[in-house]
Amino acid sequence: MFVVLAVVFLVVPIVEIYVMLQVADVIGVPETILLLIAMSFLGAWLAKLAGLGVLNRLQRTVRAGKVPSAELVDGALVLFAAALMIAPGFLSDCLAILLLLPPSRAVVRGVVLRHIRARGGLLFQVMNSGPSRGQPGASDVWDVDSWEDPPERPSLEP
Repeated sequence: MFVVLAVVFLVVPIVEIYVMLQVADVIGVPETILLLIAMSFLGAWLAKLAGLGVLNRLQRTVRAGKVPSAELVDGALVLFAAALMIAPGFLSDCLAILLLLPPSRAVVRGVVLRHIRARGGLLFQVMNSGPSRGQPGASDVWDVDSWEDPPERPSLEP
């Protein structure tokens, strides 16, 4: 675990800075800054579209009474991609944009789901509160009377 954290917090920023310097050397500093900003805007737009798409699929799956495991993993991947867009750098932005594109996200989702299932899986429980309005049975009313007497309140008079 220490090696993974060392790579993430030490090696990745050094590589990001190196790539930015190489790009700035080829196209210039102002152009590099504009390119980073443009990639961030593109990533934010893609994250919004992907997030809304995942949310719609998640709602449809839950309404159908199914377990939304793929949708939850997609949501986590979109959230991770949005976090990567915050970090300045070409490599993190490229990885984020790849995660926001549905075909590449499907490949990563498959790997993540296989890993979760291999480790024993997760338990999800879908709670259905009953039919929604407009569905059959939505107008059923259940009136329940208590079979116990309510407790008596103590009197305040002396």
